[in-house]
Amino acid sequence: MNRRKFIQTGALATTALWMPKFLKAFEPPGALPPGGKILVLIQLSGGNDGLNTIIPYRNDIYYRERPRLAIQREQALSLNEETGLHPSLSGLKNLYDQGYMSVLNGVGYPNPDRSHFRSMDIWHSASPAEQYWSSGWLGRYLDAQYNGCAQPTGVLEIDDTLSLALKGVKNKGLAFEDPRRLHEAAHSPYFSEYVSAHPKPRREGGGTTGHVEEEAPVEYLYKTMAETLSSADYIFDQSRKKSSSAVYPATELGKNLKTVASLILADSNTTVYYLSLGSFDTHINQDGQQRRLFEQLDGAIAAFAADMQANGKWNEVLVATFSEFGRRVSQNASNGTDHGTANNMMFFGGGLRRQGILNAMSDLENLKDGDLQFQVDFRQVYATLLERWLRADSTAILQQSFEPLSFL
Repeated sequence: MNRRKFIQTGALATTALWMPKFLKAFEPPGALPPGGKILVLIQLSGGNDGLNTIIPYRNDIYYRERPRLAIQREQALSLNEETGLHPSLSGLKNLYDQGYMSVLNGVGYPNPDRSHFRSMDIWHSASPAEQYWSSGWLGRYLDAQYNGCAQPTGVLEIDDTLSLALKGVKNKGLAFEDPRRLHEAAHSPYFSEYVSAHPKPRREGGGTTGHVEEEAPVEYLYKTMAETLSSADYIFDQSRKKSSSAVYPATELGKNLKTVASLILADSNTTVYYLSLGSFDTHINQDGQQRRLFEQLDGAIAAFAADMQANGKWNEVLVATFSEFGRRVSQNASNGTDHGTANNMMFFGGGLRRQGILNAMSDLENLKDGDLQFQVDFRQVYATLLERWLRADSTAILQQSFEPLSFL
């Protein structure tokens, strides 16, 4: 592995190496928190167009505002008398028909921001729109549930950089693209060279132990290095312990969900997996781009669901999708849609208490500045996932009380 490859691993260069944690390394991992449930979050980056995902095919306003972009009723995959699913999502339609899918409409937040970066920060941190928080909701979940655990593997992101959502006050999640690459990077010569270039300081009296008022930066570095090695070894070993033998699509999301499946089948101590698919920023020629991305999403989730069902894990796993915002109701002049506000979320799993369409479609007659008005604060969804799936104190983590929803 060369130096550039080492840096590109991301998990070591930007997350694990600098995690502000003071944990003991090389101990066996802690067990799953109470409940034993697993959450898989898929971020549809760029702002997926919810109106062409869950389609109001009996609404004349939808067709009037999108004369070239609307999905025709005969093409949509019918969910009920009023709504249909995008025609590229046949695998998800099958899950819906089996009672393994729920749809929540009109999810958003007050005073919405149409900037990708700011809106995503709000979703990641769970902050009010007018406040800027430096920690993420899943990072604070780590702080609450995993503080003192031997490896930072309670929340994992399958990516080369760590999202704000996974950065807590005391703890951070771990990001990596491939368990083998993470393992190789952790044991690469450059990792050892870095340690050699920063020798461990000796304590007063000539020893390496003893009382100090504050942990020295290099001492801290050694702890995080040891923790990184421990976590990389653990993830790599778990990924090989019971590797999924199912066939997944040859896409990035398909590969990443197969990695998640292997870690779940190995009974890893991870409760939350975080993945992304994009870009859904479809200002021009939306139809083709959204179809391509939906084909990837559909194939990967369908394969993952079949894998979990075949291995008796489907009732323990919940998959949820979200975007930082939706798109405007009216199409633009470039056969696309511009940044909007409220959107839908989709949930998949064998443990859903309520299936199907959970609430009314957004009202196309009651827009604000041409955009959908939100019905459900996204932090209510987070409270539901935390309280009813992950068995965590949502008020402490979200720093405000939100009433959980009844679909879990």
